Amino acid sequence: MALYELFSHPVERGYRAGLCSKAALFLLLAAALTYIPPLLVAFRSHGLWLKRSSYEEQPTVRFQHQVLFVALLGPERGGFLAWSTFPAFNRLQGDHLRVPLVSTREEDRNQDGKMDMLHFKLELPLQSTEHVLGVQLILTFSYQLHRMSTFVMQSMAFLQSSFAVPGSQLYVNGELRLQQKQPLSNGGLDVRYNVSVINGTSPFAYDYDLTHIVAAYQERNVTTILMDPHPIWLVGRAAEAPFVINAVIRYPVEVISYPFRFWEMIKFAWIQYVSILLIFLWVFERIKRFVFQNQVVTTIPVAVMPQGETYKEHLS
Repeated sequence: MALYELFSHPVERGYRAGLCSKAALFLLLAAALTYIPPLLVAFRSHGLWLKRSSYEEQPTVRFQHQVLFVALLGPERGGFLAWSTFPAFNRLQGDHLRVPLVSTREEDRNQDGKMDMLHFKLELPLQSTEHVLGVQLILTFSYQLHRMSTFVMQSMAFLQSSFAVPGSQLYVNGELRLQQKQPLSNGGLDVRYNVSVINGTSPFAYDYDLTHIVAAYQERNVTTILMDPHPIWLVGRAAEAPFVINAVIRYPVEVISYPFRFWEMIKFAWIQYVSILLIFLWVFERIKRFVFQNQVVTTIPVAVMPQGETYKEHLS
């Protein structure tokens, strides 16, 4: 009659030795080599203690209808025309003041409740003897983030272009991009930069100087910048035609940097450590099995019987 194996189970074997024996010393060394090197490997990979992370968010941006505009004229030196939405600035310009025609429109293209772009057009009336060689333009915005923390600031887009040939139109199609010198907080309300970029109530010319405005703005840790790699300068203006600035400014999805919370840092560190530790556990388990089965260190092998079988033998 043929016999078949119907059931099997492994037999557990123990190895006994003193606490001061070579076998105990080997186990201590194996444990140290199992748990410490994975920590060192994860640390040396420069990814164990992550200090910051990032996420994507569509900012809530609205144009504040505040404009400061300077047109540089040629060929005479020092010729310019200026205008802004700030009455105090306009009063300081004297004969250099020239009021343009400005039209703006914000558009929500995907109908998600957040504006996606600004269409800005400025038409500056010129005399036949006036020619524009360059422009300086500041537009201000309300900029808000809400996903991790509520961040509110007033920001600006600064456009500056100059050319050797008089132009008839400047076309700009760019993005209002966020710049961070430090991560944003991961909770709470941050309104430290919710102040006007331009002090429009000041009667002093210094507060409207572009170098002062830009320098003060760059002191912030969080700013916006107008990114336009290819402004287009069009020439060939008719004698009585105005100079035109036609700008499309998009509000893109931003990658926001923020610091990790303590438990987020522990979670990512634990994942990296355990993923390396599993390899070391597998390797050293086989090393220990080889050492004890082949009696590389002296021990006393003992067959370990299941608790139920020991109890039955005792009863018999």
